[in-house]
Amino acid sequence: MVGTLERTPRTSAIGIAPVLPRKTGRQRNATWLNALAPATAFGLLIVVWKLAVVIVGYQPFILPPPEAVARSFWDALRAGILWPHIRTTLIEAGYGALLGIGVAFVLGYVVVHLPLLDRAFAPVIAASQALPAVALAPIIILWFGTGLLPKVLICALIVFFPVLVTWTVGLRGIDPALRDVARIYGANLWQTLRYVEIPLALRSLLGGVRIAFTLAVTGAVIGEFVSAKQGLGYLLKQAEFLYDTPLKFVSLFCLMAIAALGYAVIALLERLLLSWED
Repeated sequence: MVGTLERTPRTSAIGIAPVLPRKTGRQRNATWLNALAPATAFGLLIVVWKLAVVIVGYQPFILPPPEAVARSFWDALRAGILWPHIRTTLIEAGYGALLGIGVAFVLGYVVVHLPLLDRAFAPVIAASQALPAVALAPIIILWFGTGLLPKVLICALIVFFPVLVTWTVGLRGIDPALRDVARIYGANLWQTLRYVEIPLALRSLLGGVRIAFTLAVTGAVIGEFVSAKQGLGYLLKQAEFLYDTPLKFVSLFCLMAIAALGYAVIALLERLLLSWED
């Protein structure tokens, strides 16, 4: 009975024989262009940055030239001080994103299927988003100490809401008739979730997850600003204390790289998981 509900590359709930299209030359060229576009945009940014330094004549402590930032990056990398900070921020952001996504997934499913809970919790959850994470971070660190846990919780709080919204929007967009068909075929709640709801709401969910991993990096930095002995946020504070502007730019670019990498990984995962829609 469950087999009738399995997803195939061309259907979501009731399967028919898959037909896998071949990529044309134009599609392959578009794939290469999509891959080169970010690198081209980054190159243009560097050129504009260098022109701004040369034309306006900014002092290095205000806006260092790209080569000074590259030299600072190499020095920090060679000295072995950069990677421990990157690893700490990655761990905090990764665990926080996973926690926030997990809680949002469970709560989103519950409130969609139990409208009473939705009416009870929706105003509270929406109102909580007015509380700035910068203001909450010292309280969370006061409650849970200065270790890994408070940073993970700060990341999870920032990640939670966008994933909850996109997941619930995806679930509510499913035609109720599809759930009824699943129940007629004998599917229980878990089978309906696996074979009907997750496939049909997956695009919406992954859109929230993509945002979540970039926001998790911001949450990690906020926690490190308040209290930390390691991490890119801590390195930013140290560079500011030392008036080392190139090192500040190195920290900022590392944060951007982490967020961009997470975004790209989720985008690739989205393409793989949603290939059956093509």
